[in-house]
Amino acid sequence: MDLDSLIPTSGSWLQGTGPDADIVVSSRIRLARNLARFPFISRADDDLRSEIAILLRDQVMRLDSGPGFHYLDVNALESIDRQFLVERQLISREHAESHGARGVAISDEEHVSLMINEEDHLRIQVLQSGLALEECWELIQQIDDQLDTTLTFAFSDRLGYLTACPTNVGTGIRVSVLLHLPALVLTKEINKAFNALQKINLAVRGLYGEGSQAMGDFYQISNQITLGKSEQQLIDGLGDVIPRIIRYERKVRDELVRKNRSELHDQISRAYGILQTAQTISSEETMQRLSSVRMGINLELIDDLGIPAVNELLIHTQPAHLQKLNNSQLEVRERNEARATFLRRRLAERRGEQN
Repeated sequence: MDLDSLIPTSGSWLQGTGPDADIVVSSRIRLARNLARFPFISRADDDLRSEIAILLRDQVMRLDSGPGFHYLDVNALESIDRQFLVERQLISREHAESHGARGVAISDEEHVSLMINEEDHLRIQVLQSGLALEECWELIQQIDDQLDTTLTFAFSDRLGYLTACPTNVGTGIRVSVLLHLPALVLTKEINKAFNALQKINLAVRGLYGEGSQAMGDFYQISNQITLGKSEQQLIDGLGDVIPRIIRYERKVRDELVRKNRSELHDQISRAYGILQTAQTISSEETMQRLSSVRMGINLELIDDLGIPAVNELLIHTQPAHLQKLNNSQLEVRERNEARATFLRRRLAERRGEQN
């Protein structure tokens, strides 16, 4: 796979076509698996890591159901290319920053990736647009079941799948949904929602998962533990909670429009105007302005831009993407200028496409 070929494209999970895509950007399921006859990655030397990587790469690339895959040797990539894959949500930050033999298999549509030698020997990930947890589960099951016929995973009859992190022991599943909640943030109702989620053992993280800060009113909601519950129970648990948050966000949006339509429209229009005309703009400000514009599109206060375009800009204005677009390493000031130039050009093009 040529990473440069990905620069002008977007993964299918950013298309904004799934259920409740006005609020749910994407759904994701990950499975953690380890080979029975090898130690965990934290206890494996370089030779063992290489042996694991070769074995898993060969098996993953032989998968004959579902999407076809392209394989990347993550250890051989430059730092900026690894960060690019993180921004694409194709590998984790831990995988990018680790060392030794490791790789990733990526589907053409970027909705499936299999990370080799991350925290566990294998992390299988499926991403879908909108609230589509069952679709994620169906596809990831197919991949897991096929790999299970040729590989022996570490498993305990008492505990379930054995994983490097104790919170993943059992099913090894992490179920998450990426939500856009600008109205709850604007009205300061967001903390009430988060407190309720924490009481039922759901974690709230930023756009890039564990350890990342929330920017642009985007929040990732996921299960914290897997032991003692089946995969379907964990999926159903999150699937029951997310619609309530969606209804809450929509209710608050409707109230904002009803009570302060002119003020809200002005705020959204200003954000849109800044994105179209700024000469320099930071990543954080870009995320916040795009958040306002995204809500404005859903409230029909902006009619010359679509949700897929905004979703794409959220990713393409990240630091590694900008540097690859410009084919050079950029200092912070240079990135801010390049980001503003990119936004002006892309927004003009997108408006033309809508019209």
